[in-house]
Amino acid sequence: QVQLVESGGGLVQPGGSLRLSCAASGSIFSIWNMGWYRQAPGKQRELVATITSGGSTNYSDSVKGRFTISRDNAKNTVYLQMNSLKPEDTAVYYCHAEYMLLPGPWGQGTLVTVSS
Repeated sequence: QVQLVESGGGLVQPGGSLRLSCAASGSIFSIWNMGWYRQAPGKQRELVATITSGGSTNYSDSVKGRFTISRDNAKNTVYLQMNSLKPEDTAVYYCHAEYMLLPGPWGQGTLVTVSS
C-alpha cells in the first residue's frame, strides 16, 4: 500500500516562507515522478511543481522563481520550499506520485494560509 503524507502547512505573513514535506511509503520512491498541486477556495486544483525520478523540475508560471521542489530519496520525501508568499498562494497543497504515466496516490493535503 503506497501512501503519501504531507506536512508543514500553516499560517504565514505575505513575503514569508514555508517548507512543505511529503513522506512516501510502500514502494520504491526513487523511481517515482512527484508533483505538488494546490486547490484554493472556489477554484480548481492546479499544478504547482513537478520533479522527475531523475531530478528534472518544472513550475507553474505563478510560482516560478519563488518556489523550489526537491527530493531526498534516502528519506523517501519530496519538499516544496515556498518563498515570497502571496495571499493568492493560500490553498490546500497536495502531493502526488506517478510512474510511467500511470497516476499513483494522493496525499491528504496540508493547508497553507498567507495573511496579514
